Amino acid sequence: MKTLQYREALREAMSEEMRKDDSVFLLGEEVAEYNGAYKVSQGMLDEFGPKRIIDTPIAELGFAGIAVGASMNGLKPIVEFMTWNFAILAADQIINSAAKMLQMSGGQYHCPIVFRGGNGTAGQLAATHSQSFEAFYAHVPGLKVITPSNPADAKGLLKSAIRDEDPVVFLESEKMYGDKGEVPEGEYLIPIGTANFKRKGQHVTIVSFGKIIKIAEEVAEILAKENIEIEIIDLRTIRPIDYGTIVESIKKTNRCVVVEESWPLASISSEIAYHVQRYAFDHLDAPVLRVTQTDTPFAFSPTLIEEALPSKEKVIAAIKQVLYT
Repeated sequence: MKTLQYREALREAMSEEMRKDDSVFLLGEEVAEYNGAYKVSQGMLDEFGPKRIIDTPIAELGFAGIAVGASMNGLKPIVEFMTWNFAILAADQIINSAAKMLQMSGGQYHCPIVFRGGNGTAGQLAATHSQSFEAFYAHVPGLKVITPSNPADAKGLLKSAIRDEDPVVFLESEKMYGDKGEVPEGEYLIPIGTANFKRKGQHVTIVSFGKIIKIAEEVAEILAKENIEIEIIDLRTIRPIDYGTIVESIKKTNRCVVVEESWPLASISSEIAYHVQRYAFDHLDAPVLRVTQTDTPFAFSPTLIEEALPSKEKVIAAIKQVLYT
């Protein structure tokens, strides 16, 4: 094992795959000369050169379209968006081209492409720069959606995404690039669609993903002092969701709280709550509860930000509610 920052794990994944496969290349705003907005691609221009590490104009629709065309012609582009908030401008290429190409071409054209970049809230960036897009893209057939919560998962899942023959939306938290964690040495991949137990417990199952996993782990430590054992499931992949792991956990704990950094309507937590009541109803001793962002555009004010986001206090309150304590 070795210790890497989140950004370093992503860089290592891309570099390893580019060394193995000449068809893999990276393009996006400031990925080359500036080493990436969050320094994820630092040093890659020096190793791979300007034909494979490509700076683009500020034109998300344009360079996403170039990548889709390249992927249909035998290349494997990695598209870095400076933030997924800017990728709204490229949604036509992601949703109407990449996601649908295999079906519309009758199976003739795959789009082996990874769209990646910073996602979710990141300090005082206000409403238009603080959105979480997991549910947005998970709604679209033809896309796979991934949100890693730590450096090891970031590396293993990004390598799998680059090797996948269809489009993958890879969502990275802007607040996690400097996080450190242990990453296995050597060849290391994580299968897409497999959830992970971050902690085993018997009283309540918390289902979450991305940087909110850290809140879940802090809550579990706090409640352990009250002899409440929390089981934490990190989804890792948002589409496809590993429903089986969730249902098996509910059969043991009989209670479920879903926590996510997004709005409540048509959310990932809504989907999980439906699936649990459909396939684990007889095992539930309490209703499934959700802890989400408030149903409002994100604020700039620090006090409103604190009020809007899931917090340890909100998660603890939900857990105690399903435990009837």
